[in-house]
Amino acid sequence: MSRIGVAFRVSFYYAMLFAAVGIHIPFWPVWLKDRGLDSAEIGIALAAPYFGRALFSPLTGWAADHLGERKRPLVVIAVLATLSWSAFSLAGSFDSILVIGFFASGLWACLMPMGDIIALDAASRWAFHYSHARLWGSLSFIAASLGAGAIMGMIHPSALVWLIAGALGATAVAAMSMPDLRPQRGHGETGDFSALLKMPAFRWFLAATSLNQAGHTALYGFATLHWQNAGISSQTIGLLWGEGTLAEIVLFIFAARAAQRVKPATLLLVAMGAGAVRWIGLSMTADLSWLFLLQLLHAATFGCAHLGAMYFLQRSIPPYSTARAQGLYSAMAAGIAPGLMAPVAGWVFSRSESLSYLVMAALAGAAFFCALKMSAFQDEGIKP
Repeated sequence: MSRIGVAFRVSFYYAMLFAAVGIHIPFWPVWLKDRGLDSAEIGIALAAPYFGRALFSPLTGWAADHLGERKRPLVVIAVLATLSWSAFSLAGSFDSILVIGFFASGLWACLMPMGDIIALDAASRWAFHYSHARLWGSLSFIAASLGAGAIMGMIHPSALVWLIAGALGATAVAAMSMPDLRPQRGHGETGDFSALLKMPAFRWFLAATSLNQAGHTALYGFATLHWQNAGISSQTIGLLWGEGTLAEIVLFIFAARAAQRVKPATLLLVAMGAGAVRWIGLSMTADLSWLFLLQLLHAATFGCAHLGAMYFLQRSIPPYSTARAQGLYSAMAAGIAPGLMAPVAGWVFSRSESLSYLVMAALAGAAFFCALKMSAFQDEGIKP
């Protein structure tokens, strides 16, 4: 395959995956509310998928490293995620929503770390910038969130299940077109979870990124409801989500060159410092002029954090352990930490919408401290 062909396939994969994310993050709480869940129950329902991620991400990472494969596990997971998400159409109770969410979102969550492994390896082998391929996911997120926001007033919330399932099905097709890259293992090389956890930089990395992601739970779970309560229309809410991602795209365009000069820990510190500012700002106002300014910080709170995490894993983890490392990162940062925080955010939100963001700001401060500790071990890696 040519360099342009591989870059296109990776970009296509991110575009399809983030089309699903662009519908899910802003509007899934609307589907949950339509099913009769209150704020506290929505928090619990949003937490169940996080624990599914905590189970499935390390397991799939271990399996991928054990098999020495990347593409085939990705395709299988994408198909299973599509089928399991479709089961939400049959959910008739709070308990069934929790069970389906555990499996469907748990499998879905594996698509990002597994895709990142292939994308980072492909970018290195075919000499293109990872961030330039990844930005197509952000563009797709904008298109999907704007599109969903535009039609929300014309469709019943139950249709969201099929919109998301369709996007996941397209992701499965895109996964089939990804390059079939396999890690090279030298004689006597082994990789396991204990070796990763013995690495001080990796432990502080997990702590920092987990707290940072936990600090986004009020935004992802309740920002749309918060803004609706403030009288903001669905179309404008879609613009707010899209604007934040547009700022992220600008970062990705220029990040490829900047990342050669900036340590991953520095990117994480920027993300967490911006997070404290963003969450405090959201706690103080729902005025549109301020919201549009605060949403620009998504470029830092998510974009810098994601690039910092990816570059840390790429530079510090040997190839035969990348799937395990990505699995642990996904389990902690996208699973256990936000899973524990989502019910708390829901409980606090039901009592004080502003206070829920202040709790997130405190988490950003704790994450900043962990990133400082990680920076002390920036150049340390795991030796074969």
